[in-house]
Amino acid sequence: MPNGPLSLPARLCLLAWDLDPTRAAPVVRAGALADLARRGLLVDDDGIVTPRDLDSRTGDPALDGLLELVSESFPHDWRTWVTLHARYTLDAVREHLVAEGVLRAEKHRVLGVFPSVDHVLADTARANALRVEARRVLSGAAAPADVSDTTATALTLATAADLPLPASGTPPTPQAPPAFTTILHELETALRNTIPAGSAPRGR
Repeated sequence: MPNGPLSLPARLCLLAWDLDPTRAAPVVRAGALADLARRGLLVDDDGIVTPRDLDSRTGDPALDGLLELVSESFPHDWRTWVTLHARYTLDAVREHLVAEGVLRAEKHRVLGVFPSVDHVLADTARANALRVEARRVLSGAAAPADVSDTTATALTLATAADLPLPASGTPPTPQAPPAFTTILHELETALRNTIPAGSAPRGR
């Protein structure tokens, strides 16, 4: 991948680029939850999302922001966290992608009064590489053994959310411990139940 790997929620943010934020936000949040669970920083405690260590940090602002949010909130299950304040995570991922040069933030005023920000793809090669990779995996052109766990997880969530991907097919199962597989299944179910069919008009 050009300029180094993208985080799981960042990949999903770009794969969901053409969607309205209300539809993209739960997908990106699910990616952040999966990323933290894969790192062992969020664990499942009888169905409840639980930080393993309140002082742990990843160095990724979006992931660390979600860790802090979970730590300071009332306990919730995985399906609830997919949608609860999900726009916060989407905004944090976008800000990080702006800092990385993948997106560009363009400020303007709505009705000439209210400040707003549009995000524009600045590194189209990065986004295109993700879609090429998705096409290879979902079309069966890539051997499952050659697909990284991050890619497999991203495409599993993207498929569950019915994102407009460049090919159809079943992504390979990530090679992960049973505990993570259980969490991933919860996130998939949440996305299938919460993401409306079809694309809403886009607004950034």
